[in-house]
Amino acid sequence: MTDILLSITPVHFDTSSTSTMRLIQNDVELPSINEQTTTPSLYKTPSPTTTNSSYHSKSRYPAAAVANPVFSQSIQATGIMSRWGICFLIMLSSGWALAVAEVANKSGAAGLVWSTAKDASELLGAVEKDETSSTVLAEDADGLDGGFSSLDGMLQWAIGHSDPSKLKDAAENVKHLSPIDLQKRQMELKELMERLKTPSDAQMMQIAIDDLNNASSSLENQLRALEELLILVEPIDNANDFNKLGGFAVIMKKLNSPNLEVRITSAWIIGKACQNNPLVQKQVLDLGALPKLMMMVKADSSEEAVKALYAVSAMIRNNIKGQEHFYKESGGLMLQDLLSKLEIDIRLRRKAVFLLGDLVECHLETSKTSAQPLFSNQFFLKTVVDLLSSDDLDLQEKALVAIKNLLQLRSTDAMIFKDYCNLEKALGDLQKQLSRLMTEDVPGGYVTDVESLRRDVELVFQEKLQQDGLVAT
Repeated sequence: MTDILLSITPVHFDTSSTSTMRLIQNDVELPSINEQTTTPSLYKTPSPTTTNSSYHSKSRYPAAAVANPVFSQSIQATGIMSRWGICFLIMLSSGWALAVAEVANKSGAAGLVWSTAKDASELLGAVEKDETSSTVLAEDADGLDGGFSSLDGMLQWAIGHSDPSKLKDAAENVKHLSPIDLQKRQMELKELMERLKTPSDAQMMQIAIDDLNNASSSLENQLRALEELLILVEPIDNANDFNKLGGFAVIMKKLNSPNLEVRITSAWIIGKACQNNPLVQKQVLDLGALPKLMMMVKADSSEEAVKALYAVSAMIRNNIKGQEHFYKESGGLMLQDLLSKLEIDIRLRRKAVFLLGDLVECHLETSKTSAQPLFSNQFFLKTVVDLLSSDDLDLQEKALVAIKNLLQLRSTDAMIFKDYCNLEKALGDLQKQLSRLMTEDVPGGYVTDVESLRRDVELVFQEKLQQDGLVAT
């Protein structure tokens, strides 16, 4: 087996595929290991129209298609590249290089290479223009559509496309190699297997952090690094490791970047990492991220403000100390300002009222102290109730949740909701709007859910009135 492996010139193939390996017709010469002077990149700029992986000449690792959620899950799986290595050795031992040349001669192509993003339909559609090639591909469809269901399937394909006599001759030739040539061939195989190894998530995060720390790194490379981190920090284990690598300290600096996209993605990364993660919430709060992000909520760019508010919400959710810090930084006034301005981005208003409902719910569940004075302020409460008159169903639903929670606070006055906020009329008008939507071309399930929530709020409101003695029991 060793003689056979050493006798075959290594075949170059693309290792950036994250699922199955697919063959395509391509006029590309098969280079030796020594000719492969460029190495693949860790990063790939996401694009909705991009289908093929790209490479960066200065990086050591396969490109990561960060915009693809399937890839973001597959890069966390272990053993993928090592299985490729096994498959590669199996193909070598079966005369893969010779089989490639043989198929290429039959099809009229210069050679075959691995591809990452060609479907079987694309492949067959491309070669149907060549009658001879399509005949060959039709005969070998099982091997050329990338559909190896198992290692056995790949092995059987390799054996079926091998020439035993040529393998035997090649093995005999190896016996006559000098010790120097033999060692050189062994080093080539070792180098190839090293290239097949995939880095861990921690290694990829460290590479991205190093790029962000590199003062000479281009803006394009920094954006690529940030996009990669946006995917990598989402799993809770990676988020917990991020600060150990110095990641949050770097991201904090990027919040002050003059580049808008850098600031937006940096805030987004913080929000992703903080979600339902008390450890990371504490780490980011200790670094002083909250005041900076709250300032970014007031930015002229709607996208920057939205991502900053998302990060603020993720940072203080179910976090009592974080919420105390939020109120000290005038977070209540920030919410009132966002909810009262009709001209601001609707996404900001949705996130603001969602955060309000979450803060009140957290207080109901955990706090034994009195609620924030803001929650009893009649002007603030009217601002929230007025959201029910919006024509945005998502905003109305989130406002209903916030009102329901506010009604359950002991500190809120039912009289304010009844007389000043005119909640009863607002709920009635909303009922008419929802009834109309149910008869129109609107997804009925969602409208029905909002109506159910509206009725719940109505019931809680009536109970509140009874408790305060404003209606007869």
